[in-house]
Amino acid sequence: MRKIGLEEIEDIAMGAALLGAGGGGDPYIGKLVAMGAVRECGPVTLLDPGEVPDDALIVPIAMMGAPTILGEKGIGGKEYRVLYDMVSKFFGKEVYAFMPIEAGGVNSMLPIAASARMGLPMVDADGMGRAFPELQMVTFTMGGMSASPMALTDEKGNSAIFNTITNKWTEELARSVTMSCGGSVSVALYCMSGAELKKYAVKHIVTRSQRLGEAIRCVKDMEQGTPEENFLRFSEGFKLFKGKIGDVLRETRGAFNFGKVCLEGIGEYRGRQAYVEFQNENLTAVVDGEILATVPDLICLVDTETFAPVTTDALKYGKRVMLVGLKCFEMWRSQAGLELVGPRYFGCDTDYIPLEERCKGGRTDV
Repeated sequence: MRKIGLEEIEDIAMGAALLGAGGGGDPYIGKLVAMGAVRECGPVTLLDPGEVPDDALIVPIAMMGAPTILGEKGIGGKEYRVLYDMVSKFFGKEVYAFMPIEAGGVNSMLPIAASARMGLPMVDADGMGRAFPELQMVTFTMGGMSASPMALTDEKGNSAIFNTITNKWTEELARSVTMSCGGSVSVALYCMSGAELKKYAVKHIVTRSQRLGEAIRCVKDMEQGTPEENFLRFSEGFKLFKGKIGDVLRETRGAFNFGKVCLEGIGEYRGRQAYVEFQNENLTAVVDGEILATVPDLICLVDTETFAPVTTDALKYGKRVMLVGLKCFEMWRSQAGLELVGPRYFGCDTDYIPLEERCKGGRTDV
């Protein structure tokens, strides 16, 4: 048990944006929402999963929709009370704590804001260990848990509860309502007991995000090695490419951000080409026509000078970035995990090969 204040929020937002693999929304927007709540209501208590009673009601809080739309539409702050009341009434018991459903610049921050405004603790766990674009793409699905009852509300006060037959149906129905509500909404889903949390959640994701963020902030102050070497060491990342953004193709379809970013090699990669395709999160990384990483491994773009993560909605022509791969949470590499989030699910014509195996045969620095 420890407190999350303004300084911790800065680092968590930075680290979670890296783990968001390009998705999860703008960390600056998420940070502003969380900081505003903490300034007004005080710091948030962060619980280790082992500290949560087995019969406690734990509720993940998240934003659903296209992150670029949230940047324009915003979030009012009253949504958390609406979600709390809907869930408490449905289960007939008080919510014990909130938690994030994924790592990302926005969805790591909204549970902090919700906990601050509702006076509840937050649990140091999530359901992905990164970010994915669809609701059923969580470790809880592999554990046989239901996404519903799922509570949904928008900033105008519209609200609904879904009770669905599968988690994929939750995604389909909620996505349609999200579009009707303007492309982004606040949701509570996969409401669970403390016992289920301990069994299926990705533990200590908030702490990992904070440590990554702190390391990125201090990367140039480390005494040994270059900043790039230090970044790759503490992130346990695989360097795939370094280049200048030459083109960005982007469109919003079905409350998702789809697109492709093309990179022109710089430094030791001069004369070479790479591209990354994304659906909210980065899906594939291709260097000189060879696939070097796919989902569910994390494909991240970071600034070559600051090593701050660059989300898909912040990609712009001329920016110099390093393409980095991070290994995913081990459960995603199982057969059940790959059926949920493997490359073929997203329409990529390749089987999943672990990042470290692809890099052994690729022309890249590891």
